[in-house]
Amino acid sequence: MPYFDAASSAPLHPVAREALLASLDEGWADPARLYREGRRARLLLDAAREAAAEAVGCRPDELVFTPSGTQAVHSGIFGALAARRRVGRRLVHSAVEHSSVLHAAEVHEAAGGTVTQVGADRTGRVAAGDLAAALGPDAALACLQSANHEVGTEQPVEEAAALCREAGVPLLVDAAQSLAWGPVPGAWSLLAASAHKWGGPPGVGLLAVRKGTRFSPQGPLDERESGRAPGFGNLPAIVAAAASLRALRAEAGAQREEPGEAARLRELVARIRHRVPELVPDVEVVGHPEHRLPHLVTFSCLYVDGETLLHELDRAGFSVSSGSSCTSSTLTPSHVLRAMGVLSEGNVRVSLPYGTAEADVERFLEVLPGTVRSVRERFGVPAAEPAPAAEGEAAAEGSGLVVDALGKRCPVPVIELAKVIGRVPVGGTVTVLSDDEAARQDIPAWCAMRGQEYAGEEAAERGAAYVVRRRV
Repeated sequence: MPYFDAASSAPLHPVAREALLASLDEGWADPARLYREGRRARLLLDAAREAAAEAVGCRPDELVFTPSGTQAVHSGIFGALAARRRVGRRLVHSAVEHSSVLHAAEVHEAAGGTVTQVGADRTGRVAAGDLAAALGPDAALACLQSANHEVGTEQPVEEAAALCREAGVPLLVDAAQSLAWGPVPGAWSLLAASAHKWGGPPGVGLLAVRKGTRFSPQGPLDERESGRAPGFGNLPAIVAAAASLRALRAEAGAQREEPGEAARLRELVARIRHRVPELVPDVEVVGHPEHRLPHLVTFSCLYVDGETLLHELDRAGFSVSSGSSCTSSTLTPSHVLRAMGVLSEGNVRVSLPYGTAEADVERFLEVLPGTVRSVRERFGVPAAEPAPAAEGEAAAEGSGLVVDALGKRCPVPVIELAKVIGRVPVGGTVTVLSDDEAARQDIPAWCAMRGQEYAGEEAAERGAAYVVRRRV
C-alpha cells in the first residue's frame, strides 16, 4: 500500500532502525554519570549532537535535543521573547506558519504581548521585504518557516535572515519540512526541526540557538541540554535520528546539484502537478511551481467532500492527507489555504517518501479520476454546469437568485451555486446564504476558477450572504 504522507511523518529510515536497535544495548544509561555505562552513553550523545549540528550548519554546542519539533518551536519562541523583553514584546510571523507557531503566538498575546502577522501570496510565498517592513524597534522575534508543511512552498529565508539581522531582530526558522533535503541557508538565529519528518523516530526534535543570540530558557530547568530541554532524553531515539540525518547528508555528498533521490522525487511530483489537471476536471494545483520542496504537491478538487475523497483513496490503497476544512472536525478551513486565498474543498496533499516507486505514482494517477468522479456523483454534481437560460426565461427568473445553503457543509454551497449560475443572465447575481466557514474561502475561489465575479459578502440574519455576479 503506497504511503504518500511523508510530510506528516516519514517512514523510519533503515539507518535509523539499525542505529536504534544498536543503541538500545549501548545507550540506555544516564549520560550525565561518570561510570563506564554513563561514559559510553555520553559518547553516543556527543556523536549524535555533532552529526546533527553538521547537518544543520551550526556548532555542536549551539544545538540541543528536545522531546518533539513542537517543543523545539515553543522553547525557541518563548526563550527568545523572554531574553528580549526589554527591547519589546512583539512577535512577527507569517500567516502560513505551522500551527505550533500560531499556538505559541496565541499564548504570547494572551500574556500581554503583541503579534504581527505577515501575509503570503497566492502561491503561499512570503515576500522577505514584507517581513522586514513588519519589524520595528519593539519587535522581539520574527518567525519564518523554511518551507510550508501543507503546500511545499519554499520561503526566502536567506534574504529574510539578512534583513532581520540588519534590523537587529533574531529570526527563528521552522525547518521541519526542509531539513531532510539540505541545510537552511542564511544568518538565521534559531532553528527548530523534528526527526520524524526526515525518517528518524518520533519523539525527537532539535533546537539550534546560534552564538550571540540572546536566549533565556523558560520553565523549570535542570543541568541537561544546557538547561534548554530538561529531563532524561530518549538517547536511543536521538542516536537514530542523528544517524538517519547523517545518512541523508551522505547521499547528497558533495554534489552541487540536487541529490539523486530528491531530483527523482521532484520529477515524479512534477508529473503529478502536470497530469492531475488534465485527468481530473475542475482542479486547482496550489503552491509555488518552482520554489517548492521536491517531494510534495497539493491540489484541490471542486465539488468534492475532502473526507470522503481521502477515505476512498485509502480504500484504493493510497495514504494521503489534506488541509481541507471538509476533513476537520472543527470544519474550519486550513489557515494556510485561507491565507493563500485558494480553494480548500477536496484538498489532497501528496508527499512522497524516499524510495517511492514510479509505478505507484502512475497507479495513483490512474485511480484518482474515477475516485473523484464517484465522490462528485454522490453529491449530484452535474456532468456539466447548466447552460445559460434563454433570454425570455432569464427575464422570467429575474436578474438575481438566492440559494439557501444554510446548514449545509462543504462542498454543498458551491455545488448549489454552480447548479444555478446559468439561470441568471450575464450581469445578474446569485446570492448564496451559508453558515459554513469554508464558503467564505471557496466561493471566491470558485469565481476565480470559473471567470465569474465575486461581488462580496453581506451580513445575514444567520451566517453570511455571498454575492456572485455572472460574467460569462
